[in-house]
Amino acid sequence: MNYNIVFSLSSFFYISLIAIIYFAKQRVKNKENTVYSLLIVSNIIGLAVEVFTAFCGKIFPGQHLIEEIFLRLIVVYFITWISLFSYYVTVISGKDKPSTRNTFKVIYGIFLITSVLLPLHVKRRAGVALYSYGPSIKFLYIATLLYVLYIIFILLTNFKNIKTRKYIPIIIYFVFGTLAAILQMINPQLLITSSIETFITILMYHTIENPDVTILRQLNMEKNRADKANNAKTEFLSSMSHEIRTPLNAIDGFSQLILEENDINVIKEEARDIMSASQNLLEIVNGILDISKIEANKLEIVNVEYEPTKIFEDVSKLAKTRIGNKPVKLITNIAPDLPDYLNGDYGRIKQITLNLLTNAVKYTKEGYVDYSVKCVRKDNVCRLIIIVKDTGIGIKKENIDKLFNKFERFDSQNNITIEGTGLGLAITKKLVDLMNGKIVVDSVYGKGSLFGVSIDQIISPRTKDQKSVENTAADTLISYNNRKVLIVDDNKVNLKVASKLLETFGVSSDCVSSGDECISKINDGFIYDLILMDDMMPGKSGTETFKLLKQNPDFHIPVVVLTANAIEGMRENYIKEGFNDYISKPIDKKELERVLNIYLN
Repeated sequence: MNYNIVFSLSSFFYISLIAIIYFAKQRVKNKENTVYSLLIVSNIIGLAVEVFTAFCGKIFPGQHLIEEIFLRLIVVYFITWISLFSYYVTVISGKDKPSTRNTFKVIYGIFLITSVLLPLHVKRRAGVALYSYGPSIKFLYIATLLYVLYIIFILLTNFKNIKTRKYIPIIIYFVFGTLAAILQMINPQLLITSSIETFITILMYHTIENPDVTILRQLNMEKNRADKANNAKTEFLSSMSHEIRTPLNAIDGFSQLILEENDINVIKEEARDIMSASQNLLEIVNGILDISKIEANKLEIVNVEYEPTKIFEDVSKLAKTRIGNKPVKLITNIAPDLPDYLNGDYGRIKQITLNLLTNAVKYTKEGYVDYSVKCVRKDNVCRLIIIVKDTGIGIKKENIDKLFNKFERFDSQNNITIEGTGLGLAITKKLVDLMNGKIVVDSVYGKGSLFGVSIDQIISPRTKDQKSVENTAADTLISYNNRKVLIVDDNKVNLKVASKLLETFGVSSDCVSSGDECISKINDGFIYDLILMDDMMPGKSGTETFKLLKQNPDFHIPVVVLTANAIEGMRENYIKEGFNDYISKPIDKKELERVLNIYLN
């Protein structure tokens, strides 16, 4: 018994010192450390109970009930420690889940209650307790064995990481724990299990849970993450610099040539090239904005009625223009049984389809791009199935899983001449997910790829003779002679662009560069049929200017916000502020025509 007291006292004092050092230092807060902290606390309490039990017979002579209570507490300690240790192994192996955590709690509760309720006998000599035995102790051995088998299972399923230092205490536990169990079965009076558990807990401190080592490891991990983030940022900025400068070079170069050119046909051709480069630049900016909106959870799906056949035909026409002079044939097959009208976010459907087709055209040097749209109807739901197949460069198997990561571009040495930001497919995947759809990829490197998307849309009861939302604007150019519009914008170039676009519709305009000038014009009695109002202006913003205008009871002119603030949901916000409508910059001529048709017709 003296040896037992020496083992227990030595273990108690040493683990207490470790606990003081451990809890005094700054630690990384995570699940692993939390469980280890509980291991230390349970170990200290268990050893204290064991030491007290050794002296209990002398402190309370003849009080066998008190002795038996503390012997029961020792059993509770052993169940608790091995349960925490098993859970700790689960955590460091990356197997911890809410369901696993709940299962551990239930099993621990069952084992604890069973070990407490089962009979416990005490072997005594001269009235002094030597050791405990009986059903409760047998169950303790069974519970410990079950936990050990579970730990072995975790180790085997995590065999690749078996050599890491985190598993050293676990392996040592098997060696010393097995040895302790054998010795204790041979000599029940030899109580060394708690000392073995103390040794393992201390070993864990020195090999895994030392706060200094843990914080250093965490700092290294954070440094590696920061280095990766910096590299990704550098690569992204390099890519953006190239992608943005390419269309800018075309815009700047052709603009200079136009200034020096006298042939009107050449000027028109170069103006078309400027428009094409501008469209490419806008797509790059929109891609960056889209991925930012998606990550900020600010991108919403706006469902309206639309004509699917027209949407998919428009995408086909856009894809043809992007093929240009390449020896690539575009095969289009749009199912004739598509519903006349669907209800959904046609803009995002169009974006998804165009992204897939643009990608196929971009990476196909010769051959064909097969674009098909099919549908499956069930009740009032139409499942759109969009398939784009090409004979392009294909994708390596090891890269398919990374395909939808943002800023990822593969085989860059061979594709250095192909423009792109690496955002198209990332945005496509996010949009498909937002619409509860699915996207699949099948590719053979060097031979081609197939992308398939399926998205459910609600079938609209509309008939063909009714116009859908996206076709509300007139198909032919309407002239609005004798109509006058006030344009409010702090940027002179933007004022000139808006004024020139209005001229094409026969609309005359006045231009002012601030909210105060706008208010002065209205207060001075100038009459306008419409006001196009920029929002982000120095001094008074467009919204502030509009609120001041509305304070005038005689003010009844429709006001349309004209802004570069094109984040999803901004249209709704401006309408709530009282604006009659919304146009985003750069100005789309068809969108401007739609607004003029509503407020000037």
